[in-house]
Order: sequence, then C-alpha cells, then structure tokens
Amino acid sequence: MNQSSLKELTTHNRRWLLLGLYDVLERAMGPTNWWPAETPFEVCIGAILTQNAPWSGVARAIANLKHEGLFDSASIACADEKMLADLIRPSIYYNQKARRLKAFCLFLEERYGGAVENLAVLGLEEVRTILLSLPGIGFETADSMLLYVLKKPIFVVDAYTKRIFLRHGLAQLSWGYEDLRHFVEDVLTPDPVKYGEFHALLCLVGAQFCKRTPQCDACPVREVLGSPAL
Repeated sequence: MNQSSLKELTTHNRRWLLLGLYDVLERAMGPTNWWPAETPFEVCIGAILTQNAPWSGVARAIANLKHEGLFDSASIACADEKMLADLIRPSIYYNQKARRLKAFCLFLEERYGGAVENLAVLGLEEVRTILLSLPGIGFETADSMLLYVLKKPIFVVDAYTKRIFLRHGLAQLSWGYEDLRHFVEDVLTPDPVKYGEFHALLCLVGAQFCKRTPQCDACPVREVLGSPAL
C-alpha cells in the first residue's frame, strides 16, 4: 500500500485491515502470553530495563536482581546506585537505568505504598501523565505499564510496530509515537487484552521476520497486507 492509498483509507477499511492482520497473526503465532513476569512490579522493572535492549539481556538483569534480593520497591529505592548498575549491566545503558529504577521505586514508596497496583484507581490520562513525569519514562515504557499492569486500554507502539507499518504503507515516515497509537486506537474497540496481544504479536513478527533485512517469504503479514514496499 503506497502513501497516496494510505490517505484514502476510510475508518471502515482501516478497521478491516487491522482486525484482519490481528486475526492472521493470532492464528499463525498466538497466543503470546506476553508480558513474561511473575508480578506487576516485575512488568514495570522489565519495561524500564528493556529500553533499547534485547529481552535476553533484560531477563538476565532481572535474574541478577532477584538473586541479590533486590526485587521490591523499597530495596531498589535504597540500593547503592553503582551496585544496582552492575547487577543490571546485561540490559545495556545500565547506569542510566539504575537511576531510573531508583527514581521509579522511590516514587512508588513515597506516594503509593510501594505497590504499582495502587495507581489503578486513577484514570488513564491522569496516571499516564504521572508516569511520563518520572525520569526516563517515555511513551512506550509508560504505556506498557498502563496496559500490562494496570489493564488500561492503551495501545503500545514500539520500533517493530513502526517498521512493519511503514514497510506495508500503513504509516508515514513523519509519524511519531502518538500518531501510530491513534492510528490503531481510533478504529479498534478499546480492549486491553486485545491491545496487549496485538502489540505482542507485532513484536514477534518484527523479531522473527521484519528484521533490518526482512524475511518476507514466510511472514504471515503478507496474507493481509501483501508484499512490503521495501
């Protein structure tokens, strides 16, 4: 689909395309059971650690924190920053992320009793504004917490989603995070379960097929969107 045809997409057609894409990916690759975590707090820690990092490194960093008994908000908030950075080294940018983890955990301790679940009573926009005000918490990280922890109906956009949509003409190069999020949310029913699964399925497609050098022949996306305009 080229950029001119993208502009001509009606709401009905966009909904049909996205639902068709979801159904094909669900049959081919689902269910994903994403996000991999034992607790809501672990989802939040993973969301911060996975910024610009492969999940394999994040998993090792989380395992290190658990092994050292540093896996609750009070312990991380009080932890030595250098020691914390060393433990999360596999997640890349570990010095920055150590500061971000401490700031996030201190915020939970001081305002929400150390439990991220306590934010669930707030409305989506209110809690999103609060999360985005914290150091190092951007749209993707905040929305991952909102969706997977607080079960708020918000679609998470990541680099894989943008790459897939761009290659198949479902997005424009100039679009930012919010443009892509609204492209999905404006036509799909606000369902946190479906949003979460759709995001996870697109991540799988990106990791397995829509790489920097795409492997299009076996990609299930082609069933709905055809061959990409590489």
